[in-house]
Amino acid sequence: MRNVNWGIIGTGNIAHQFAKGLQHANGAVLLGVGSRSQQSADGFANEYDIPRSYSTYQQLIDDPEIDIIYISTPNNLHYENTKTCLNAGKAVLCEKPFTINLEQAKELVQLARDKNLFLMEALWSRFFPAYKQMQDWLKAGTIGNVEMLSANFGFYADYKADSRLYDPELGGGSLLDVGIYTLALALHVLGSVKSILAQADLSSTGVDENLAVILQHQNGGTSVLQSSFRTNLVNHAAINGTKGYIRIPDPFWQPDTLYLCMNEQHEEKFEFPFQSEGYQFEAEAAQQCLLKGKIESEIVPHKDTLEIMELMDTIRNDIGLKYPME
Repeated sequence: MRNVNWGIIGTGNIAHQFAKGLQHANGAVLLGVGSRSQQSADGFANEYDIPRSYSTYQQLIDDPEIDIIYISTPNNLHYENTKTCLNAGKAVLCEKPFTINLEQAKELVQLARDKNLFLMEALWSRFFPAYKQMQDWLKAGTIGNVEMLSANFGFYADYKADSRLYDPELGGGSLLDVGIYTLALALHVLGSVKSILAQADLSSTGVDENLAVILQHQNGGTSVLQSSFRTNLVNHAAINGTKGYIRIPDPFWQPDTLYLCMNEQHEEKFEFPFQSEGYQFEAEAAQQCLLKGKIESEIVPHKDTLEIMELMDTIRNDIGLKYPME
Protein backbone atom coordinates (compact mmCIF):
# COMPACT_ATOMS: atom_id res chain seq x y z
CA MET A 1 0.00 0.00 0.00
CA ARG A 2 1.07 3.57 -0.66
CA ASN A 3 2.19 6.02 2.01
CA VAL A 4 -0.35 8.36 3.58
CA ASN A 5 0.40 12.08 3.84
CA TRP A 6 -0.60 13.59 7.17
CA GLY A 7 -1.23 17.17 8.18
CA ILE A 8 -1.56 18.40 11.77
CA ILE A 9 -3.69 21.35 12.84
CA GLY A 10 -2.42 22.86 16.09
CA THR A 11 1.01 22.77 17.73
CA GLY A 12 0.22 22.13 21.40
CA ASN A 13 1.37 19.24 23.59
CA ILE A 14 -0.93 16.62 22.08
CA ALA A 15 0.24 17.56 18.58
CA HIS A 16 3.84 16.93 19.67
CA GLN A 17 2.93 13.50 21.03
CA PHE A 18 1.09 12.58 17.84
CA ALA A 19 3.98 13.75 15.66
CA LYS A 20 6.32 11.50 17.64
CA GLY A 21 3.92 8.61 17.15
CA LEU A 22 3.83 9.14 13.38
CA GLN A 23 7.59 8.57 13.33
CA HIS A 24 6.84 4.96 14.30
CA ALA A 25 3.75 4.46 12.12
CA ASN A 26 4.30 2.33 9.02
CA GLY A 27 3.46 4.18 5.84
CA ALA A 28 2.94 7.56 7.52
CA VAL A 29 4.43 10.75 6.11
CA LEU A 30 4.02 13.92 8.17
CA LEU A 31 3.88 16.36 5.29
CA GLY A 32 2.54 19.57 6.83
CA VAL A 33 1.58 21.46 9.97
CA GLY A 34 -0.74 24.42 10.36
CA SER A 35 -0.74 26.91 13.22
CA ARG A 36 -2.08 30.36 13.99
CA SER A 37 1.38 31.87 13.47
CA GLN A 38 4.22 31.14 11.08
CA GLN A 39 6.71 31.15 13.94
CA SER A 40 4.87 28.40 15.79
CA ALA A 41 4.40 26.35 12.63
CA ASP A 42 8.07 26.70 11.66
CA GLY A 43 9.27 25.71 15.12
CA PHE A 44 7.09 22.60 15.10
CA ALA A 45 8.15 21.72 11.55
CA ASN A 46 11.83 22.07 12.38
CA GLU A 47 11.50 19.79 15.39
CA TYR A 48 9.94 16.95 13.39
CA ASP A 49 11.47 17.54 9.94
CA ILE A 50 8.12 18.47 8.42
CA PRO A 51 8.62 19.91 4.92
CA ARG A 52 5.60 22.25 4.90
CA SER A 53 4.53 24.72 7.59
CA TYR A 54 1.58 27.07 7.33
CA SER A 55 0.63 30.19 9.27
CA THR A 56 -3.09 29.38 9.07
CA TYR A 57 -5.13 26.21 9.37
CA GLN A 58 -6.82 26.94 6.07
CA GLN A 59 -3.52 26.90 4.15
CA LEU A 60 -2.83 23.39 5.44
CA ILE A 61 -6.36 22.25 4.61
CA ASP A 62 -5.98 23.59 1.07
CA ASP A 63 -2.75 21.64 0.42
CA PRO A 64 -3.83 19.14 -2.28
CA GLU A 65 -1.21 16.55 -1.26
CA ILE A 66 -2.45 16.17 2.32
CA ASP A 67 -4.52 12.97 2.61
CA ILE A 68 -5.73 13.19 6.19
CA ILE A 69 -5.63 15.83 8.91
CA TYR A 70 -5.16 15.29 12.63
CA ILE A 71 -6.94 17.98 14.66
CA SER A 72 -5.31 18.79 17.99
CA THR A 73 -6.79 22.19 18.76
CA PRO A 74 -8.68 23.05 22.01
CA ASN A 75 -12.03 21.33 22.61
CA ASN A 76 -14.13 24.29 21.52
CA LEU A 77 -12.52 24.34 18.05
CA HIS A 78 -12.93 20.66 17.13
CA TYR A 79 -16.33 21.14 15.53
CA GLU A 80 -15.32 24.17 13.45
CA ASN A 81 -11.97 22.71 12.36
CA THR A 82 -13.40 19.31 11.46
CA LYS A 83 -16.28 20.85 9.50
CA THR A 84 -13.85 23.01 7.52
CA CYS A 85 -11.68 19.99 6.69
CA LEU A 86 -14.62 17.85 5.60
CA ASN A 87 -16.05 20.62 3.44
CA ALA A 88 -12.65 20.84 1.75
CA GLY A 89 -12.69 17.11 1.02
CA LYS A 90 -10.17 16.06 3.68
CA ALA A 91 -10.34 12.94 5.83
CA VAL A 92 -10.10 13.71 9.55
CA LEU A 93 -8.80 12.16 12.75
CA CYS A 94 -10.10 14.49 15.47
CA GLU A 95 -8.75 14.47 18.99
CA LYS A 96 -11.22 13.71 21.75
CA PRO A 97 -13.65 15.03 22.79
CA PHE A 98 -14.97 14.88 19.26
CA THR A 99 -17.13 17.98 19.77
CA ILE A 100 -18.70 19.97 22.60
CA ASN A 101 -22.07 18.23 22.35
CA LEU A 102 -24.13 15.62 20.53
CA GLU A 103 -25.75 18.08 18.13
CA GLN A 104 -22.37 19.11 16.75
CA ALA A 105 -21.20 15.50 16.54
CA LYS A 106 -24.29 14.39 14.60
CA GLU A 107 -23.77 17.17 12.08
CA LEU A 108 -20.14 16.21 11.44
CA VAL A 109 -20.89 12.50 11.11
CA GLN A 110 -23.66 13.23 8.61
CA LEU A 111 -21.37 15.58 6.67
CA ALA A 112 -18.66 12.90 6.43
CA ARG A 113 -21.21 10.36 5.24
CA ASP A 114 -22.65 12.77 2.69
CA LYS A 115 -19.19 13.48 1.31
CA ASN A 116 -17.98 9.87 1.62
CA LEU A 117 -14.98 10.93 3.73
CA PHE A 118 -13.21 9.07 6.51
CA LEU A 119 -13.84 10.54 9.96
CA MET A 120 -12.79 9.18 13.34
CA GLU A 121 -12.53 10.38 16.91
CA ALA A 122 -9.02 9.84 18.28
CA LEU A 123 -9.85 7.45 21.13
CA TRP A 124 -6.29 6.15 20.98
CA SER A 125 -6.58 3.74 23.92
CA ARG A 126 -8.61 1.24 21.88
CA PHE A 127 -5.75 0.64 19.47
CA PHE A 128 -3.06 -0.45 21.93
CA PRO A 129 -2.00 -4.12 21.79
CA ALA A 130 -2.96 -4.48 25.47
CA TYR A 131 -6.54 -3.44 24.68
CA LYS A 132 -6.66 -6.02 21.90
CA GLN A 133 -5.68 -8.70 24.42
CA MET A 134 -8.28 -7.43 26.88
CA GLN A 135 -10.95 -7.68 24.18
CA ASP A 136 -9.86 -11.21 23.31
CA TRP A 137 -10.22 -12.29 26.95
CA LEU A 138 -13.65 -10.69 27.20
CA LYS A 139 -14.89 -12.28 23.97
CA ALA A 140 -13.61 -15.68 25.10
CA GLY A 141 -15.40 -15.37 28.44
CA THR A 142 -12.11 -15.78 30.29
CA ILE A 143 -13.34 -13.86 33.35
CA GLY A 144 -16.97 -14.92 32.97
CA ASN A 145 -19.81 -12.42 32.84
CA VAL A 146 -18.59 -8.89 33.53
CA GLU A 147 -20.52 -7.50 36.50
CA MET A 148 -18.58 -4.38 37.48
CA LEU A 149 -16.07 -1.96 36.03
CA SER A 150 -14.19 0.86 37.71
CA ALA A 151 -11.91 3.47 36.17
CA ASN A 152 -10.24 6.68 37.38
CA PHE A 153 -8.49 9.51 35.56
CA GLY A 154 -7.46 12.44 37.73
CA PHE A 155 -4.53 14.75 38.37
CA TYR A 156 -3.85 17.94 40.27
CA ALA A 157 -3.78 21.13 38.18
CA ASP A 158 -3.26 24.63 39.52
CA TYR A 159 -6.41 26.67 39.11
CA LYS A 160 -6.22 29.12 36.21
CA ALA A 161 -9.56 30.50 35.09
CA ASP A 162 -8.40 31.10 31.51
CA SER A 163 -6.69 27.72 31.01
CA ARG A 164 -8.09 25.06 28.69
CA LEU A 165 -8.94 22.95 31.76
CA TYR A 166 -11.06 25.56 33.53
CA ASP A 167 -12.31 27.97 30.88
CA PRO A 168 -15.88 27.14 29.77
CA GLU A 169 -15.28 29.08 26.54
CA LEU A 170 -12.68 26.42 25.67
CA GLY A 171 -14.87 23.49 26.65
CA GLY A 172 -13.12 22.97 29.98
CA GLY A 173 -13.94 20.50 32.72
CA SER A 174 -12.68 17.09 33.77
CA LEU A 175 -15.46 15.20 31.95
CA LEU A 176 -14.57 16.30 28.42
CA ASP A 177 -10.84 16.33 29.07
CA VAL A 178 -10.20 13.06 30.91
CA GLY A 179 -13.52 11.61 32.07
CA ILE A 180 -14.24 10.68 28.47
CA TYR A 181 -11.60 7.94 28.74
CA THR A 182 -13.46 6.27 31.59
CA LEU A 183 -16.77 6.53 29.73
CA ALA A 184 -15.26 5.13 26.55
CA LEU A 185 -13.87 2.12 28.43
CA ALA A 186 -17.18 1.46 30.19
CA LEU A 187 -19.17 1.58 26.95
CA HIS A 188 -16.62 -0.56 25.15
CA VAL A 189 -16.72 -3.30 27.78
CA LEU A 190 -20.33 -3.23 29.01
CA GLY A 191 -22.23 -1.56 26.19
CA SER A 192 -25.09 0.93 26.17
CA VAL A 193 -26.33 2.64 29.31
CA LYS A 194 -29.86 2.64 30.78
CA SER A 195 -29.34 4.92 33.79
CA ILE A 196 -26.82 7.48 35.02
CA LEU A 197 -26.05 8.96 38.42
CA ALA A 198 -23.57 11.85 38.43
CA GLN A 199 -22.24 14.17 41.12
CA ALA A 200 -19.67 16.94 40.66
CA ASP A 201 -17.79 19.74 42.34
CA LEU A 202 -17.87 22.76 40.05
CA SER A 203 -15.08 25.33 39.95
CA SER A 204 -15.71 29.06 40.19
CA THR A 205 -15.79 29.14 36.36
CA GLY A 206 -18.65 26.61 36.42
CA VAL A 207 -16.86 23.57 34.96
CA ASP A 208 -16.51 20.23 36.74
CA GLU A 209 -13.24 19.80 38.62
CA ASN A 210 -14.24 16.62 40.48
CA LEU A 211 -16.73 14.18 38.95
CA ALA A 212 -18.13 10.80 39.99
CA VAL A 213 -20.42 8.81 37.70
CA ILE A 214 -22.26 5.51 38.17
CA LEU A 215 -23.62 3.82 35.05
CA GLN A 216 -26.10 0.97 34.88
CA HIS A 217 -25.77 -0.84 31.55
CA GLN A 218 -28.68 -2.17 29.51
CA ASN A 219 -27.32 -5.70 29.26
CA GLY A 220 -26.26 -5.84 32.91
CA GLY A 221 -23.28 -4.60 34.83
CA THR A 222 -22.36 -1.41 36.66
CA SER A 223 -19.55 1.07 36.04
CA VAL A 224 -18.10 3.41 38.68
CA LEU A 225 -16.07 6.23 37.13
CA GLN A 226 -14.13 9.20 38.53
CA SER A 227 -12.33 12.16 36.96
CA SER A 228 -10.61 15.13 38.55
CA PHE A 229 -8.36 18.16 38.13
CA ARG A 230 -8.03 18.65 41.89
CA THR A 231 -6.36 15.46 43.06
CA ASN A 232 -4.05 12.74 41.82
CA LEU A 233 -6.25 9.69 41.53
CA VAL A 234 -4.97 6.14 41.22
CA ASN A 235 -5.47 6.05 37.47
CA HIS A 236 -6.16 2.39 36.94
CA ALA A 237 -9.14 0.37 35.72
CA ALA A 238 -10.58 -2.96 36.80
CA ILE A 239 -12.97 -5.22 34.91
CA ASN A 240 -14.57 -7.68 37.30
CA GLY A 241 -16.30 -10.85 36.12
CA THR A 242 -17.86 -13.92 37.70
CA LYS A 243 -14.67 -15.96 37.15
CA GLY A 244 -11.96 -13.38 37.75
CA TYR A 245 -10.82 -9.90 36.84
CA ILE A 246 -8.63 -7.91 34.46
CA ARG A 247 -6.69 -5.02 35.97
CA ILE A 248 -5.21 -2.26 33.80
CA PRO A 249 -2.60 -0.37 35.83
CA ASP A 250 -1.93 3.37 35.79
CA PRO A 251 -2.23 4.86 33.20
CA PHE A 252 -5.09 2.65 32.06
CA TRP A 253 -5.64 4.70 28.86
CA GLN A 254 -2.05 4.08 27.69
CA PRO A 255 -1.42 0.50 28.76
CA ASP A 256 1.70 -1.59 28.35
CA THR A 257 0.71 -4.11 31.04
CA LEU A 258 -2.34 -6.15 31.99
CA TYR A 259 -2.98 -8.30 35.06
CA LEU A 260 -5.29 -11.30 34.90
CA CYS A 261 -6.60 -12.99 38.03
CA MET A 262 -8.73 -16.12 37.97
CA ASN A 263 -10.80 -17.49 40.87
CA GLU A 264 -8.84 -15.68 43.59
CA GLN A 265 -5.50 -17.02 42.39
CA HIS A 266 -2.42 -14.83 42.12
CA GLU A 267 -2.43 -12.17 39.41
CA GLU A 268 -0.63 -13.06 36.19
CA LYS A 269 1.23 -10.24 34.46
CA PHE A 270 1.20 -9.69 30.70
CA GLU A 271 3.41 -7.03 29.06
CA PHE A 272 2.88 -5.22 25.75
CA PRO A 273 5.79 -2.79 25.21
CA PHE A 274 5.61 -0.08 22.56
CA GLN A 275 7.72 2.75 21.18
CA SER A 276 7.15 6.45 21.80
CA GLU A 277 3.82 7.38 23.43
CA GLY A 278 1.73 4.93 21.40
CA TYR A 279 -0.10 7.24 19.01
CA GLN A 280 1.18 5.22 16.06
CA PHE A 281 -1.44 2.53 16.62
CA GLU A 282 -4.45 4.78 15.99
CA ALA A 283 -2.62 6.47 13.10
CA GLU A 284 -1.96 3.14 11.37
CA ALA A 285 -5.58 2.10 11.88
CA ALA A 286 -6.83 5.36 10.38
CA GLN A 287 -4.49 4.91 7.42
CA GLN A 288 -5.78 1.40 6.75
CA CYS A 289 -9.37 2.66 6.75
CA LEU A 290 -8.47 5.51 4.44
CA LEU A 291 -6.65 3.31 1.94
CA LYS A 292 -9.53 0.82 1.90
CA GLY A 293 -12.03 3.59 1.17
CA LYS A 294 -13.84 3.29 4.50
CA ILE A 295 -15.56 6.30 6.06
CA GLU A 296 -15.40 5.01 9.62
CA SER A 297 -13.40 2.67 11.83
CA GLU A 298 -14.79 -0.58 13.14
CA ILE A 299 -12.82 -0.02 16.36
CA VAL A 300 -14.10 3.54 16.96
CA PRO A 301 -17.26 3.67 14.82
CA HIS A 302 -19.40 6.77 14.50
CA LYS A 303 -22.11 5.26 16.68
CA ASP A 304 -19.69 4.96 19.62
CA THR A 305 -18.65 8.59 19.29
CA LEU A 306 -22.30 9.69 19.18
CA GLU A 307 -23.19 7.53 22.17
CA ILE A 308 -20.34 8.93 24.23
CA MET A 309 -21.31 12.49 23.30
CA GLU A 310 -24.91 11.81 24.29
CA LEU A 311 -23.77 10.42 27.64
CA MET A 312 -21.62 13.47 28.29
CA ASP A 313 -24.51 15.78 27.41
CA THR A 314 -26.70 13.94 29.93
CA ILE A 315 -24.03 14.06 32.64
CA ARG A 316 -23.46 17.77 32.07
CA ASN A 317 -27.18 18.41 32.28
CA ASP A 318 -27.33 16.50 35.57
CA ILE A 319 -24.46 18.46 37.13
CA GLY A 320 -25.56 21.82 35.74
CA LEU A 321 -22.78 22.48 33.25
CA LYS A 322 -23.68 24.28 30.03
CA TYR A 323 -21.10 25.87 27.76
CA PRO A 324 -21.43 29.47 26.49
CA MET A 325 -21.47 28.36 22.83
CA GLU A 326 -24.55 26.20 23.51
